[in-house]
Amino acid sequence: MLTIRQNLLETIHGGKPDRFVNQYEYMTLLWGADPITGAFPRIGPGKEAKDGWGVLIRFKQGQPGPFPVHDEEHKVVKDITKWRDVIKPMPLEYPESAWEAGIKMAEAVDRKETYATIFYATGVFERLHYLQGVDTCLVNFYEEPEATKELLKVITDWELAYAERVTRYIKPDCIFHHDDFGTQSSSFLSPEMFEEFIEPCYKQIYSFYKSHGVELIVHHSDSYAANLVPGMIRMGADIWQGCIQSNDVPDLVKKFGGQISFMGDLNNGVLDKASWTKEEMRREVERACRTNGKHYFIPCMTMGDPGSIFPGVYEAASEEIARMSKEMF
Repeated sequence: MLTIRQNLLETIHGGKPDRFVNQYEYMTLLWGADPITGAFPRIGPGKEAKDGWGVLIRFKQGQPGPFPVHDEEHKVVKDITKWRDVIKPMPLEYPESAWEAGIKMAEAVDRKETYATIFYATGVFERLHYLQGVDTCLVNFYEEPEATKELLKVITDWELAYAERVTRYIKPDCIFHHDDFGTQSSSFLSPEMFEEFIEPCYKQIYSFYKSHGVELIVHHSDSYAANLVPGMIRMGADIWQGCIQSNDVPDLVKKFGGQISFMGDLNNGVLDKASWTKEEMRREVERACRTNGKHYFIPCMTMGDPGSIFPGVYEAASEEIARMSKEMF
């Protein structure tokens, strides 16, 4: 029997896996391993706090997660042409002692079995619209392209400096990088605009990680982004996690399998609800596994971490994936 890590590699390289990769099993997520992102506030329902870039984050009761507040009072960047007057990137400098707990956490991972994985959010595009508001941000791609590129460079340079410190101290071999590129039905940017503005940032970031010991880049975007897959490949992503059903995942596997792998097709928006049933989960997992096949596909809930909003949903998906492994392998 292959190890979890070996089975993952056989799956994404079109080899001989002996079962489905079961959701996030190949990642050992090093939550809070670095002091930089560890300084981000972690707020619960009914709470709010500012993140390291000055963005007010609010977690409303009854919502699935926290969101930035973008009324005129709270926008950090009200005029992108004057971003230099207001942008203060979060601190990067910490003493070596602040990294000791994270180093021990990473050293404890059995890397023959799983990947020591750094979770990173908020990504380049999300950071750009967190600072301005998504509507203003999208308008500025058209009306203020030069200022937008200047601010993207600041965000990218900051993350490159972060990546240098993380790879030096923690030495992860997988990065789980969050940046939502669309809604449920469309990408926020056209492929042409994505290639011009966003892709160059990620080429720098992901190539830095790859050249500094990171073997696996997993990019999360639980959205429609099928039209951006060629860009994700050029960026250097190995796995797209969060590919919801509207992307026609089986078609993507056929077209791009071998260049990138796809992790998802079990929509949280459909399955992760108070009225969920084991029967519905069984039906959806079987559909996803049979239509996508054994290679270049990892059946997984599309939410961006190993869990669910409603109790039992994630575990039920894992049970059904294990069942399909017995049936199909």
